[in-house]
This record gives sequence, C-alpha cells and structure tokens, in this order.
Amino acid sequence: MNPSSAPPTAAERRRADEQRLHRNVFIAMAVVLAIAPTVVYPVFMMKVMCFALFACAFNLLIGFGGLLSFGHAMFLGSAGYASAHAAKVWGLTPELAILFGTACAAVLGYVAGLLAIRRQGIYFAMITLALAQMVFFFCLQAKFTGGEDGIQSVPRGHLFGVFDLGNPYAMYAVVWVIFLVGFAIVYRAVHSPFGQVLKAIRENEPRAISLGYDTDRFKHLAFVLSATLAGLAGATKSIVFQLASLTDVHWSMSGEVVLMTLLGGMGTVFGPVVGAAVIITMQNYLAQLGAWVTVVQGVIFVVCVLAFRRGIVGEIANLIKKPL
Repeated sequence: MNPSSAPPTAAERRRADEQRLHRNVFIAMAVVLAIAPTVVYPVFMMKVMCFALFACAFNLLIGFGGLLSFGHAMFLGSAGYASAHAAKVWGLTPELAILFGTACAAVLGYVAGLLAIRRQGIYFAMITLALAQMVFFFCLQAKFTGGEDGIQSVPRGHLFGVFDLGNPYAMYAVVWVIFLVGFAIVYRAVHSPFGQVLKAIRENEPRAISLGYDTDRFKHLAFVLSATLAGLAGATKSIVFQLASLTDVHWSMSGEVVLMTLLGGMGTVFGPVVGAAVIITMQNYLAQLGAWVTVVQGVIFVVCVLAFRRGIVGEIANLIKKPL
C-alpha cells in the first residue's frame, strides 16, 4: 500500500482539528476587531490590541518557556520612549518610528536576556525586576524622556508619507494589522519545532539538555522574541496615544501583564487576548472608582484563581476538550 494513501492517524486527525479550530477562532477574532470601531470607541479598542499583543509576548515567555519575568514593562516602555522621540524630535515617519522603537526593545532584550537566563525561577524573576527598575530610573532622569512629564504631543504623521494617521480609523487599521501580524508570529513560534523545544524546557529542562539541546540558547531566543514583540506593542501605543510616559515602564505595568496572562489563561494561544480585553475594560469602565480599581482587580483575580485555575480560555478549552 502506498504510504501516502494510508488513513490519517488519531494524532494527525487531532492536530488537523486543532489547526482548523485555531484558524476559525483567529478569523472570528480578526473580523470582530475589524468591525469593533463601528460600535466601540476606536482609541479604546486600539489600547486593547496594544496590550493584547504585550500579553501575548509575555505569554510566549512564561506560558511556553516557563520563564517568569517581573520586568517586562521595560521593553514596553523603552520602545515607547524610543518611538516617541524618533517621531517627535527626529521627524521619522510613524512606520520608521515604530520599527526603531521595536529594534531598541530587541537590543535591550538581547542584553537583558544574556544576564537573566543565567538563573532560574525566582532568581530569574528578580534579575528582570532589577533590570526593569534600572530602566525606570534611567527614563526618570534622562533629559530626552521628559522626566515625570514624559514625551507629549507625539505626531502620528503619515504612514509611508501617504496615509494620514490623524484619522482615527486609519490609525486603527494600522494597529489592527500590527496586532494580527504580532499574534501570528507568536502562534507560528509556539507551533514550530522551536516552540516544541521551549515546551520541553518548561516541562523538564534537564531532560531537554540530555537530549542535546542548548537550553540557554533557546531560552535566550525566546526572551529576545518576547521583548521584541513587547516593544512593538509599546512603540505602537506611543504613536496611538501620542504620549510616552513613566507609567509604561513602571513595575506595576509588569504586574498588570502577569494578571492579564493568568486571567485569560497562561499557556493558551488566545488567553492573553481575552485577559487583556477584560483588564483594560475594567480599567476603562471602573475609572470613576479611582484607586479602588486596583482593589476590584485584585478581588477578581483571586476569584478567578480559585474558580478558574486555568484562566478564562483555559477553562473553556477544558470544557470543549480542545486546546485554545
């Protein structure tokens, strides 16, 4: 019998079903986000997409690599400052400013990764937190960052010198494309041989080493990729809001992305998107509560940890017995 004509195995059918499900959910997500600005304030949805990409980048590191970073805000914030400075002071077009900010985050991720991956567990987390605090105080003291005022009135400019991003719908289209491309990169990385090795390292690093994998190199690559995508989110956000501030590089932002990932479902593909949407929606619609928003978030987080230990998407996937 010709091997190519052999019926698919159970594993192959399961993998095909999983890919079909992911494709359908991705298309549905893209369509919903495309029509969202017709019923929801566009700037709010752009904020959701920026933070969803940030959470997806963080999830790549912790959910699939098992590396908990307490300082991921340094990539979001530093890229935002770099992009804002490039657009306002150097006069770069928005696409070049975003690319410059993303590149700065990638370089910072490369350097930080070299230092952080030498340790594991809580030591890794503490190193990333310490590095993030160094970046925070640099942004606070450096002259070009504007100190506590940040970089304000950042021009959106014209994309490729043609499309005026002052139009909120044109800006929304750009953010929509950037988010979908970033999400696709994360998805492809997770479902590639590289992603399978990451999962092996997460589950049993000594076993992965015994199989001949250079685990430090794989973890470093994952760290740099995660930092780059987080930087892409930060650079885009600074153009959207025309502002780069200390908020995005503060340690509390690193805590928020952890909350988004855990709430949506750590180690799931679509979980961080849902988690980011929930957190940003709460912050937006509960803003009148002032400082109590943090308390409400904490209560919801505790309830979700107790009742939905896999996160929102993780629990849904468990109910339908399909990985999401």
